[in-house]
Order: sequence, then C-alpha cells, then structure tokens
Amino acid sequence: MGETLAIINQKGGCGKTTTAVNFGTSLALLGKTVLIVDLDPQANATTSFGINKLKLENTIYNALNGEINVEKVIKPTFVKNLFILPSNIELSGIEVELNNKKNFHNTLKDLLSSVKDLFNYIIIDVPPSLGVITVNTLVAADGVIIPIQAEYYALEGVADLINTIKLVEERLKSPSPIKGIILTLYDSRTILGREVYKELKAYFNGKEHIFDSVIPRNIKLAEAPSHGLPCIIFDKESRGSKAYMKLAKEFLKLENQDDQSVDNVPG
Repeated sequence: MGETLAIINQKGGCGKTTTAVNFGTSLALLGKTVLIVDLDPQANATTSFGINKLKLENTIYNALNGEINVEKVIKPTFVKNLFILPSNIELSGIEVELNNKKNFHNTLKDLLSSVKDLFNYIIIDVPPSLGVITVNTLVAADGVIIPIQAEYYALEGVADLINTIKLVEERLKSPSPIKGIILTLYDSRTILGREVYKELKAYFNGKEHIFDSVIPRNIKLAEAPSHGLPCIIFDKESRGSKAYMKLAKEFLKLENQDDQSVDNVPG
C-alpha cells in the first residue's frame, strides 16, 4: 500500500505546485513509483508535464463526479515511474457538486483507494484554500508537507491550516500528521531567509519537523514550467533541481528512522 502526501498551504505563492512537481519527480528518479494528483483548477501541475489542459477529454473532475473510472484518467509522463492525474478549469465546479453528496469528505479517499497499491507515493497538489477540496485531501492523505516561503508574514495563516488539520482529525477521525515543513524561495544573499528559518523554529518549537533541505529562489524553477518540464528534468544541475533532489533523499531517509528536528540554520 502506497503513502498519500498532501502538499498544502492556503497561502498562494509559496511554491506549492513547484514542490509537488519537483519533489514527486525526484522521488521517481530515485526509483519510487509516483502519482501526482493535480487538485488545483489552475492545473499548473498538469501543464508542468507538457500536457495541454484545454485538450483533455477527461480529468480528475470526471473521476470525482463518477463519470469515469480513475484508472482511465491517469496518464504516464515522460519520466519513468511517474504518472499524473490531470486537472483543468472544470474542477472549479466540483466543490458545489461535492457539497450535495452524502459523506462528501470521503470522495477523494474512495477514489484513490482503488489505485493506491499501484504507487509508492501519491503526491497531491492542493489549491490555496481551506474549502471542500482541502478537506477531501486531508481525509485522503496519510501525511502533509507544508511549504512556507522565506518572506515576512510567512507564518500568516499557518495556524488556521494547522487548526483545520486538527479539526479534520478530530471530527472525521482521519489523522493527517505533518511530515515536515519546507522553506521555499530562500535567498542565501540576504539575512531574511535566516530570520524566517529562526522564526519557524521558534513558532513550532520542536513540535513539527522542519526539513534541513531548503528550496532556493532560482530562475530555473521559474522557467521550467513554460517548457512543459519539471525543473529537475529541464536543468538537473540547477540549484533548484539539486535542492529538490536533496529534499527527496532527506524525506526517504526520515521515512526509515525516527523524526528528528534540525537545529542548524541553512547557510
């Protein structure tokens, strides 16, 4: 049985999709079988693999509303071991449809259960909101990874996100432990990243794991989607690509040992 991970933060611009795409691709390059689930109507994860979202006959929307079997929607990518469950703007209507459904919060979990044993990891790219889709994701997920950008007010809204995670666990009896928090958009040329990192450490005070790996502000990470490629394929030697590969290796190592806090500040 595979593990389902949600890449989640209701604050936009934190590198959530970039993380889902490049972290997932890195895991695949390390030999894991990975499914990336694009749950954002903007479908940026879908287009990151060169898929034309406007020409898709079926997407995760059609699977969620029961029109088609999910296995028929999953597409292989050009990366060995890596698959995607694509999205497009039609998904924006699913929240209304799910609200009218009994036990709507279990829809995504039920959908993925039929394919979960086909993959080592299912990585879900979640839209920047705390709505019905996010609740579905938290019920379906075995764990959560939270990207937080290295900017002032980075922790703004994180308390709401953590409260939502706890509410889902308590009310729906579906725990989604935080696997780790990843610092993104980090610029080593400034002291800002160090200050935000220290703020993260103080805020969580050892309660949650903060990854040692940090994701730099890197032009290649920004350029890669326009070429329909994950950055780690577009330019594997870029600082951004190397950072995501380091993150994937760190994650896999943590999967096989007790969670430990990281005390050093990245330089």
